[in-house]
Amino acid sequence: MRNSLPPVPTKLPEVEVSVTYRRGAPLAHLATAPDPAGESHVEHGASGKAGDVHEVPGEGSPRWVVGLGAGEPRDYRKAGAAFARTARAAAEDGSAKAVQIALPEDVTAEQAGELAMGLLLGGYRFKVTTQEPKPALTAVRLVAASEAAVPEYAAEVARVRELAAAAALTRDLANTPSNIKNPAWLANTASKVVGAAEGVTVTVRDEKWLADNGFGGVLAVGGGSASPPRLIELEYRPRGASSHVLLVGKGITFDTGGLSIKPADGMHLMRTDMAGGAAVIAAVRAIAALKLPVRVSALVPAAENHVSGSAYRPGDVVRHYGGRTTEVGNTDAEGRMVMADALAYGIEKYKPDVVVDTATLTGAMKVSLGLRTGGLFATDDELAARVVAAGARAGEAWWRMPLVEDYAASIQGELGDVRQAPGGPGGIMAALFLREFTAGLPWAHLDIAGPGRADKTYDDVVPGASGFASRTLVEFAASYAS
Repeated sequence: MRNSLPPVPTKLPEVEVSVTYRRGAPLAHLATAPDPAGESHVEHGASGKAGDVHEVPGEGSPRWVVGLGAGEPRDYRKAGAAFARTARAAAEDGSAKAVQIALPEDVTAEQAGELAMGLLLGGYRFKVTTQEPKPALTAVRLVAASEAAVPEYAAEVARVRELAAAAALTRDLANTPSNIKNPAWLANTASKVVGAAEGVTVTVRDEKWLADNGFGGVLAVGGGSASPPRLIELEYRPRGASSHVLLVGKGITFDTGGLSIKPADGMHLMRTDMAGGAAVIAAVRAIAALKLPVRVSALVPAAENHVSGSAYRPGDVVRHYGGRTTEVGNTDAEGRMVMADALAYGIEKYKPDVVVDTATLTGAMKVSLGLRTGGLFATDDELAARVVAAGARAGEAWWRMPLVEDYAASIQGELGDVRQAPGGPGGIMAALFLREFTAGLPWAHLDIAGPGRADKTYDDVVPGASGFASRTLVEFAASYAS
């Protein structure tokens, strides 16, 4: 029996960020580093390095000076995140529950928004305790140098708040322990959180529906667990939308590897193996909150990959939705099995213009690109460029990987239509396998196995689930709004 713990937090990030004009003495000033010519813009002995928070002794001056480095948008985000962590520590000491930051005179709305993003996410934390922790730092006010600039800054901060909420919700869902987070819990949480958004409908399909409709991949992967699988369907249909995007996210709520079992070291991290599905759920909520005029359909196939007498086996042949069969080579390559069903179903049912899937799919991508860059595979150059540009706006880096046609023949099966794990370059072979289920539509596959989790603090990310891809998906949808 699963433990009974409080439900996942589903609110906005705990700190409220607002914009004001001349409201008291700011507690923090922002300062850029010296320029190459040696001219210093740094105050009170601070370095000005991006993310450096310098405490100023004495009275009659700001309490902190926060470094902006060269003043690029990313520097503002890094500065905001670093200051959020510093201010939270001060708030926990009881010395500052609300703080004000003086904005430079020449700051743009984009820079103010990036600062807000860092402030909203930099102090994120997830902890299961006997009592729900109360936020120590409650509010940060950005003090504009010009009253006329306040509306523009405030509008951008409001937009950024929804992006930050998407990242925070993704982190919350992925960080939730798997003794709570089974497929039914994930589906119920999506229904409550996203179903409450205006214009969104959420439908949850149970194991009987999945069996009746031929979702062999989802049923095979989930067959070894006492917690049956689910398919989460989300639809956002605003009036006047001229573009239709299908999003698919991997929702493996825990992954032992199945009979092809994983090593014990690191298995505890597999609670985040549904980070792609979490990003899709959170992105749909944000897209609806921002009222983007783009139709979005989304699917999250959710299952636990466990070891038992009913687990699927290497050598099995599985029939997916639509009839295509897969020869199983490795039960730890389970993500592509559930994604194949969802892709085939979503394309047939919704007939979208473009398809994007997101998954913590292959360890090979961690080797290829490390822990801060997502792997991007795409069948269309314009689509690939659109994803990269969306990531740049969201502060998430993507690197396009090749769909090498010379390897495609290896996907073709002997016992089944296709082979799930034919060997060869892991990330590329997984993408080529998924391509078999995309019906020739413009399609992008986002492998976030590396950046979906973090083992150290950087920028607005803290250890644990990073929330990676959720903001990219929102900005990607927004790119169709115009």
